[in-house]
Amino acid sequence: MKTFLIEIGTEEIPARFLSKGLGTLKEKFAEFFSNSYIEYGKITGYATPRRLALLIEDIAEKQQDREVEIIGPPKKAAFDSAGSPTNAALGFAGSLKVDVRELRVIKTDRGEYLAVTTKEKGEFTKDVLRKALPPIIQSLQFSRMMRWGNGTMRFVRPICWILALFDNEHLDFEIDGLKSGNVSFGHRFLSPGPIHVNSPADYSTLMSENYVLADPDERKTVILDGIKKIESQYKCNATKDDELLQTVISLVEYPTVIIGNFDPEYLALPKKLPVTVMKSHQKYFSVEDNDGNLMPYFILVSNTLPDNNEIVRKGAERVLKARLEDAKFYFSEDQKISLWNYVERLKKVTFHEKLGSLYEKSERVAFICSFIADKLTLGSKDNLLRASMLSKADLVTGIVREFPELQGYMGMIYALNSGEESEVATGIYEHYLPVFSGDKLPQSDIGTIISLADKIDNISSFFLIGLIPTGSEDPFALRRQAAGILHILQNGDYTFSLDELIEKSLQGLESYSPSIRTLKEKISRFFLQRLEGLIMSQGYSHDIVKAALSVKDLQISDIYERVESLSLLKKTAGFPELLIAAKRVYNILTDTKPHVIKEDLFIEKVEKDLLDAARDVGRRLKNTGYDALYGLEDPINNFFDTVLVMDKRPEIKENRLALLSMVKEVFNELGDFSRIII
Repeated sequence: MKTFLIEIGTEEIPARFLSKGLGTLKEKFAEFFSNSYIEYGKITGYATPRRLALLIEDIAEKQQDREVEIIGPPKKAAFDSAGSPTNAALGFAGSLKVDVRELRVIKTDRGEYLAVTTKEKGEFTKDVLRKALPPIIQSLQFSRMMRWGNGTMRFVRPICWILALFDNEHLDFEIDGLKSGNVSFGHRFLSPGPIHVNSPADYSTLMSENYVLADPDERKTVILDGIKKIESQYKCNATKDDELLQTVISLVEYPTVIIGNFDPEYLALPKKLPVTVMKSHQKYFSVEDNDGNLMPYFILVSNTLPDNNEIVRKGAERVLKARLEDAKFYFSEDQKISLWNYVERLKKVTFHEKLGSLYEKSERVAFICSFIADKLTLGSKDNLLRASMLSKADLVTGIVREFPELQGYMGMIYALNSGEESEVATGIYEHYLPVFSGDKLPQSDIGTIISLADKIDNISSFFLIGLIPTGSEDPFALRRQAAGILHILQNGDYTFSLDELIEKSLQGLESYSPSIRTLKEKISRFFLQRLEGLIMSQGYSHDIVKAALSVKDLQISDIYERVESLSLLKKTAGFPELLIAAKRVYNILTDTKPHVIKEDLFIEKVEKDLLDAARDVGRRLKNTGYDALYGLEDPINNFFDTVLVMDKRPEIKENRLALLSMVKEVFNELGDFSRIII
């Protein structure tokens, strides 16, 4: 068995691309070996800002021998009217060096075709690899790609070298003028010269000797151990931030953990402000005491030797001081006027060139908030409407222009400092929630209402101007915002439906387009697609979800209740028989227009029995649960077994169809039973 090593050396890859890039590389090679009938073992991935690499063990020297079925011309073209093989059949057999009598006819989705099964002898793995490596590397995709020089190659960053070894043998190939070799490079500054790698087994050790910890998990361990030592020595706690940790791991090749400090005067700033300065701009970890209070320290991870710690620390402190001083200045300047005075400035800031200013956006949000408040009978709307108009005011402050991730938080701080009531300030902060999947939901009434209004206005607005998510493209995060609305509606007791919310948001946009009404169905489908995915992710079957979602104009919480009720009902012993009865009703009512039931047109007793059963079950559904639907099974079957629904007399036929329509509506209280599969 052999070991294979591939390393793609590049200019610095942005941290956000590194982990996903390595994952994609692993997937590509696992797929290649499987599809090429080559046995392989453990895959170890390596990634630093300057390289993506894989070491794959226990690889077979040759492909497996296998039988391959090759399809040729269609049968009708392969034989003439006398059944003799045509030139098409003879040519097919000749190309494969087989006797025409070895050809056989198989059935495919496209009809009958000639085919032959041949034995294919496996090639040497190194030869298969050598041919496959260029297309595999060129197939790697990142969200941002670039070209360089005069070549046509596209990659996340310019490729500087390629190392490819199959055991001790170099696999030579070329990509866009760059030839592979057995040479790698260590740390850009600590070991810039070439490194000759003669065996894949030597790779990790050689990298370490040249100041590169190629394994991201090894770098993570070094960083966490360094942080723990600092925490123990300084009796402090580094802020737990997995996102920042992953970023730092992806920024360095030889991590060294260092503690620095800053002037305690900056602790007077709102806590999240210096924390954001440290994280977003400098990639430093903030530090707290055991009570959660911010301390005048920070932890940074350098990409150099410990001998340089003092120089690195002083430089980091100098840069951080300048950043904190900027934050202090903006914080002071912003508060020279009240937050409400910033609202007027929103008139000069464009939300979108086709959708007016941020001020107009705030007015639309307030309009939707007023509707929701009326539906919920909240009473006074003064604080809600004030908070909705203030919700975007901090976007024109100095701090938020410098640190956009603080939107909402700084609005809350400035509102409190401007004398606004606490529920107004809380609503400003919470209206951005949830920010990501799994994030907490707004807790206050005002925050919840503004969150719903802001998100539905965003979705409707961008749908209006055609900026609708397609494929993986969703630049305005409309899918995330739709999911946020659904989570809020699911977890609250709301007296309005999603359709009503969409309707109201579109009313606020009528001045921008005369054909605004045509958007409602499109937006509803967008939400239903999100809702379907959310419910199915919780383990419910596809058919049950489809059945429940067919009920129109329901509250989201009602849909979840129906999904759960349908799932439980489907598990009961007699459900298959009930479903068969229900589908007899659904199947005959295709494209049937409803009519009024006229009891005086009943001829058979089973008609009256079915009407009584439908009325009784309809009354009992909400009181006794959906098991009451079993009361329809026998009356339905008796009805179909006794009468001819499509009677020659039009009035009798229409009356029986009207009766069945009523029965169908009873089933529809829970969902569309025609969509359920047993």
